[in-house]
Amino acid sequence: MGNFSVPVMWSGDLPETLDFYRTLGYEVTAEQTRPYHYGAVTRDGYHLHFGPTPKDKGNAEECHITSLVLVDEVAKLHKLFSSALRERYGRVPARGRPRITRFRPGQTRFTVVDPVGNSVIYILRDEPDPDYGGSRELHGLQRTLDNARILRFSKLDDKAARKTLESGLRRFAGTATPLEKAHAMAELIELAVAANDPQRVAELRADIAALELSDEDRAAVDRHLQVATELAEWLD
Repeated sequence: MGNFSVPVMWSGDLPETLDFYRTLGYEVTAEQTRPYHYGAVTRDGYHLHFGPTPKDKGNAEECHITSLVLVDEVAKLHKLFSSALRERYGRVPARGRPRITRFRPGQTRFTVVDPVGNSVIYILRDEPDPDYGGSRELHGLQRTLDNARILRFSKLDDKAARKTLESGLRRFAGTATPLEKAHAMAELIELAVAANDPQRVAELRADIAALELSDEDRAAVDRHLQVATELAEWLD
């Protein structure tokens, strides 16, 4: 067997933590409470271990306790986890702790935050290196859209993505095409759905409807809007 390392995260309430990972299809391989808490789980050849939780350190999420897991198929795994969590909790937990981040076509990673606040990021093994400054080949609102994609997919920062899109729409209001504006608004609609802001969703849909778009462009935007529709169904 080759050399490998195993991350050790916080155990919190160890039985609760291990039970959460059982829900995700992990097998518990170690569980002890004396002389200190320690647990371990495994799934598909990768391992997560849990050690004592430091006293007076807040929760693991605030302290950025994180593990990266490289996988061969990320979309399928997200679907499996979502189904398991929906069955366990009666809905997909997308806010608070525990939770799973949303997923859309083209993403190469997602995050699961367990009851303790440990974050496990599942990443496609051959994920391309992102250009964190946005593609240099794009300009105007197109580049804004690319920057928002990076903030949303790679950094999981919805707030920054929203600000970037809203700023871009104002900045390039006179130069962007109606189709570019519609795609930016469609991205904002997805973010508004994720934030549970139906009023903003309605406003943006009305703004898109008011744009002068060809039938072909309108169809393209409708396909983009389907992302928000699917997200609403996932959250329901």
